[in-house]
Amino acid sequence: MATASALADGSVVRIEKAAAIKVIREEPRFSELLMAYLLSRNIRIEEDLVDRLFNSSEKRLARILLLLANFGKEGRPEQVVPKISQETLAEMVGTTRARVSHFMNKFRKLGFVEYNGSLEVHSSLLNVVLHDDPSTIRQK
Repeated sequence: MATASALADGSVVRIEKAAAIKVIREEPRFSELLMAYLLSRNIRIEEDLVDRLFNSSEKRLARILLLLANFGKEGRPEQVVPKISQETLAEMVGTTRARVSHFMNKFRKLGFVEYNGSLEVHSSLLNVVLHDDPSTIRQK
C-alpha cells in the first residue's frame, strides 16, 4: 500500500497477526506503547494533510525541517538534521527540488539554517511556520 524510505540504517520485521494479537493481550505495557504510537501517528497524518491543504511549500519545508530536527521535543533549540537530500525533502514537501533549493538558500541567508556537510536548524525557523506571509520575514 505504501513505500517507505529510511534516513538511517534499520531493520524490518514482519510479525504474524496471531502473534501480534497474543502479545497485545498478554503484555499490557506493550499494548499501551502501541496505542500511544498509533494515536501519535494518526495525529501526525492529520497534521500533514492540513499542512498540504492550507500551507505554502515554503511553510511545509520549514515544518518538515523542524520535525526532522525534533524541534519542540526534549533537546536543544538548535538541532542537526540527519543527512537528507533536497530531492528527498522535495518529495516530503510535495514540490520540486528547485523550489526546495530556493527556500533552503533563503533560509540560510536569513540565518534560519546552516549547512556545510550537515544541516543545522535554528529555532528561528519556527517564525516561517507561524508567520502568515513568509516573504516578509527578516532575521533580527
